[in-house]
Amino acid sequence: MGTWLRRLPSAHTPLPPAPLPNRRYLGCSTAHPGSGRGAPTGLRLPACPALRLPARPAPGLLPRGGAPSMPAAGGDRAGPGPLRQRGSRRPQGAPAASALSARPPAGCRAALGLVTLLSFASRFHRLPEPPHVCWDETHFGKMGSYYINRTFFFDVHPPLGKMLIGLAGYLSGYDGTFPFQKPGDRYEQHNYMGMRGFCAFLGSCLVPFAYLTVLELSKSMPAALLTAFILIFDTGCITLSQYILLDPILMFFLMGAVLSMVKCNSCSDRPFSASWWLWLSLTGVNLAGAMGVKFVGLFVVLLVGLNTIYDLWDLLGNLNVSLVMFGKHLLARVFCLILLPLTLYVAMFAVHFEVLNKSGPGDGFFSSAFQSQLIGNNLHNVSIPEHLAYGSVVTMKNLRMAGGYLHSHWHLYPEGVGARQQQVTAYLHKDLNNLWIIKKHDSDTADLLDSSSPVEFVRHGDIIRLEHKETSRNLHSHQHEAPLTRKHFQVTGYGINGTGDSNDFWRIEVVGRRAGKLIKVLRSKIRLTHVATGCILGSSGKTLPKWGWEQVEVTCTPYVKETPNSLWNFEDHINPKLPNISLDVLKPSFVEILLESHMVMIRGNSGLKPKDNEVTSKPWHWPINYQGLRFSGVNETDYRVYLLGNPVVWWLNLFTIGLYLLIAISTAVALKRGVQLTSEHKELSRVVLCGGGQVALGWLLHYLPFFMMGRVLYFHHYFPAMLFSSMLTGITWDTLLKFFSQFLSPAATGRRVYGGGILALILLIMYSFYLFHPLSYGMIGPMASDPSSPMAGLRWMDSWEF
Repeated sequence: MGTWLRRLPSAHTPLPPAPLPNRRYLGCSTAHPGSGRGAPTGLRLPACPALRLPARPAPGLLPRGGAPSMPAAGGDRAGPGPLRQRGSRRPQGAPAASALSARPPAGCRAALGLVTLLSFASRFHRLPEPPHVCWDETHFGKMGSYYINRTFFFDVHPPLGKMLIGLAGYLSGYDGTFPFQKPGDRYEQHNYMGMRGFCAFLGSCLVPFAYLTVLELSKSMPAALLTAFILIFDTGCITLSQYILLDPILMFFLMGAVLSMVKCNSCSDRPFSASWWLWLSLTGVNLAGAMGVKFVGLFVVLLVGLNTIYDLWDLLGNLNVSLVMFGKHLLARVFCLILLPLTLYVAMFAVHFEVLNKSGPGDGFFSSAFQSQLIGNNLHNVSIPEHLAYGSVVTMKNLRMAGGYLHSHWHLYPEGVGARQQQVTAYLHKDLNNLWIIKKHDSDTADLLDSSSPVEFVRHGDIIRLEHKETSRNLHSHQHEAPLTRKHFQVTGYGINGTGDSNDFWRIEVVGRRAGKLIKVLRSKIRLTHVATGCILGSSGKTLPKWGWEQVEVTCTPYVKETPNSLWNFEDHINPKLPNISLDVLKPSFVEILLESHMVMIRGNSGLKPKDNEVTSKPWHWPINYQGLRFSGVNETDYRVYLLGNPVVWWLNLFTIGLYLLIAISTAVALKRGVQLTSEHKELSRVVLCGGGQVALGWLLHYLPFFMMGRVLYFHHYFPAMLFSSMLTGITWDTLLKFFSQFLSPAATGRRVYGGGILALILLIMYSFYLFHPLSYGMIGPMASDPSSPMAGLRWMDSWEF
């Protein structure tokens, strides 16, 4: 958004160089190249050079038709023709501006130290409280224990965040034995502080990251301080940072990527220098980290990608940059922003699968071939026949996530639920009732397991019968409605001792194979098509009522489309006439495991549904702070922690978004219409459109996609976007106060108004934190609705539940 306004062509006659105009209220300044006095660092920001100040402001009114032409990106002046060539980025022999700005002034360093200290103090205050499991600690603390115990599990997020939590627990002496069964369970003697402390440390780093980012974009220390105080004293950010959660880890890498991107932009006048390579590489590392914690890290990847695309497009239009040099820039970005993050991301999964090598609760979400690699799994180190043959006894596993095994038992469907025949379901656990015998469709009497009869393999396209081993009834379907999925057909067990009718016939097909090909155990993905009706055997994923033992519904769907619900693989395989092979021969490659894990995670994410009595929210709730989340406690006697943003901070951020849009549109229209602006106003325009534009784009990318998501959503999903809205608030109010203070005379009055405005906002934020801090640090006693409660009168919205 902001970066797209960097360079506007100008054909006006350039003015001769002259001393830079004095700049008030910018807060931080550095020595101007070639002079000993301070000059505003805002003049050195590489973004939006079209809005840079001319070397000398025209005295009085500027000529009609607009401002004089701006210096080109390299520092040379544009020629009068329609096509201009840009010179080098700085005069020969002059020191680089970014080199001179590498060290911030002492005031900025002291301010950075102050906000960092306050950030760590606010996040580590009362960190051990409460000494019991809070909210999603039951998930991510448990997953940290799984890493310590090397037990395989499944989660809908990539592994980096949980691996780091497990590492923090291991290094701090936690032994991985606490069960993390439910919120409220006391930790007792177990050492949980290492994991909480690690998350609090990363959450504390968000404040200095945001401070440095805003300082780089606006070159204004007051703007950076206002942003820092917003995040320091936000009750929601504090709460989210104090517990064993993925959110502080995600936001750490997200803000690290944004800061590195902005710093890399500031080194654009010295490409391929050590600092340029450092910040470009750190951007890639942080992108990998963000994606490795949660898939929503993709949003910051998109933000950096848009910035990079514009930078490359701008370089391509610079006639002083040869195509060879442009190719070097392109390759540098491909290496640092694509190959490096991708390598690190894949390496995370390699470590993940290497560490989690023991069978655990996540086995059933993955394929049989993958399970065979886990120590303790019933498929580990076993030998079975490789190819399917008639007479084999098999189990069939559905490929949908947690789809279960094809199963039947003696119980019948109840009266009024289709035909009153034997139930066929999908069962998530190993059981003798999962065993089926594969027979030819036209063979009823031949003993296929007779050692004298020849082996006949099952091939793609064959028509078969599946006889349930325990009950001797055939897998059967007809045009009765399925018990739960009404547009599907019922699947039953039918017949006596393997004798049934033509509705027992199924065509077996292997995905991606030609007719006549053999079928491999574990590896082949097969589809069973009912010959009589043309429907496909599948698992709907719906849980049957108690009459179905709360197992998963199996149906025959007439809608012919390839989904994991309608695909199966053979897992167990018993046939004494066939030679056994070790399952190591069928071991999936790392690439296959990586792709499978991503498919399972994506399906898991899309299938997330709210639990009973769980508080969910909608994206439009989030910016208005409509409803929080209970982290701990419900009753008056409980230690209660409630995730809710500081209302003053959140409503100020929301108001500022609308205010920024108004200011940005007005500024863009004024520039487009050639309105004559003073040099002061041009600098403010640059900050609004470029610095504010980048931050506003980040907010949009981290907020709007949630309106298109079908999965269950929670309040904490907004916090990455809240970081951008807080930075936008700092930039917008700093710019607005500067703008109005410039109209006040004398200058001392303007300075007082500007400083007083910033101070008033900070004091307001601190006072509101004083009022609402018990939400983060814990409450015991009457609820806010009770007049005797210390929070009485602070329940400003009926939807707040503290």
